[in-house]
Amino acid sequence: MEKKKIVVLTGAGISAESGLKTFRDSDGLWEGHRVEDVATPRAWRRNPQMVLDFYNMRRKAVIGAQPNAAHAGLAELEEVYDVQIITQNIDDLHERAGSTKVMHLHGEILKMRSERNEDLIYDIRADIKLGDMAEDGAQLRPHIVWFEEAVPMIEHAIPLMHEADIFILIGTSLVVYPAAGLVNYVRDEVPKYVLDRRIPSVGHFSNVITIVRPATEGIAELRRFLLC
Repeated sequence: MEKKKIVVLTGAGISAESGLKTFRDSDGLWEGHRVEDVATPRAWRRNPQMVLDFYNMRRKAVIGAQPNAAHAGLAELEEVYDVQIITQNIDDLHERAGSTKVMHLHGEILKMRSERNEDLIYDIRADIKLGDMAEDGAQLRPHIVWFEEAVPMIEHAIPLMHEADIFILIGTSLVVYPAAGLVNYVRDEVPKYVLDRRIPSVGHFSNVITIVRPATEGIAELRRFLLC
């Protein structure tokens, strides 16, 4: 018997409980930095050293973090369902928790690429330094989709949303586009579970079930819905 397909869209809230901060904390800063200073192409052109230092710190934080109960709970759903995770997060916590189908919309902190050729991508766990070159002779940069850059994986994510038999939204405020627009591609009749301590605006969608808890607590309730 073919498994039902669950599509999960996750945001920073799920990784925050593993100690990874988001710029959408109350002060609007990301680890003390304005997004404009560290996460835009203009910032890269203006001060590449600052950008590299910032993401080198993010990489160390990710390597030191551990998947939490929410990551593990989603991975365990694969025992019963065909689970596709689409994440806005740049960490690898879903993969380390055991999820086997993970799409990263905004890139991956444990990869780097040529600043000239987006297809020249390499694994990286150490620091990226100025003068580190790709094979095309261009400076290496984090394999991250910065603000003001296109999000090429969106076109691959949209068909997956259409295929969902069950949709789950965890830890995202639905304010960062185009990722936030993906929810519009879930079919009306599909049950939509929204799990967060602060539920985003979802009133215009049908068949919504809200779980007003942090991801690590709410995942147990979600599993009761899905595994009963």
